[in-house]
Amino acid sequence: MADLPGIVVTGVSGRMGRMLAEAVRDSPRARLIGALERPGHDWIGRDLGEAAGGAAIGVTVTDDPLEAFARARAVLDFTTPEATVGFAEIAAQARLVHVIGTTGMDEAQLARIAAAARHATVIRAGNMSLGVNLLVQLTRRVAAALDEDFDIEIVEAHHRHKVDAPSGTALMLGAAAAEGRGAILSEVADRGRDGMTGERAPGAIGFHAVRGGDIVGEHEVIFAGAGERIVLRHVATDRGIFARGALKAALWGQDKGPGAFDMADVLGLSGA
Repeated sequence: MADLPGIVVTGVSGRMGRMLAEAVRDSPRARLIGALERPGHDWIGRDLGEAAGGAAIGVTVTDDPLEAFARARAVLDFTTPEATVGFAEIAAQARLVHVIGTTGMDEAQLARIAAAARHATVIRAGNMSLGVNLLVQLTRRVAAALDEDFDIEIVEAHHRHKVDAPSGTALMLGAAAAEGRGAILSEVADRGRDGMTGERAPGAIGFHAVRGGDIVGEHEVIFAGAGERIVLRHVATDRGIFARGALKAALWGQDKGPGAFDMADVLGLSGA
């Protein structure tokens, strides 16, 4: 067991944090050696298993990333943009594999993540599932095959607690569609419509976000032409697929040097 890569999970009290910790704990290929929460959280100093309402597992929740990262070989991070940027800088110093599922980062925060990737393996993706990453590849290919007579609309749905919109996955899909058409997403994105908006701009890529209940994640890419529509769709029913994907990424990154990667690299889809 001691030779298995030790992994730290951040934000362990959240839904994804608990699933990430469970995925690592149940894996025969890794060890859960650290659990992080924000300073002042009532889980600090408690055994993670007991804090989560179960039996003790021998991992104490801490608010000290320096100490936790010093003992680890990878960190799984689905927290907030501000927290992730801080973790990235510490992970870079420790030369860890940093798997980032955090979404909603702005350009300045992404630049700091890119700087960290010069010193450590950073694997960042808006979605860690195999199905979604296949959908990204399909979206790029279909967009490249169709001209602007086909309008592109992306519709995504998530649970009521999600704080960012459009989702990171929707933006991945939008970027793939724009790339397929030889465009830059920031120049063609149309994020929702309200009121007298006028006719749809040719070449625009529309985004629409639905929030409600306990929806895990649903994404549709619609290519709408005159007299026909092509719809690519992915539905997630188990949040565990994201945790398992993140763990796969952490293990894949163990023999990689510094650099910025995504799930297409992990899954061998980069050349697709």
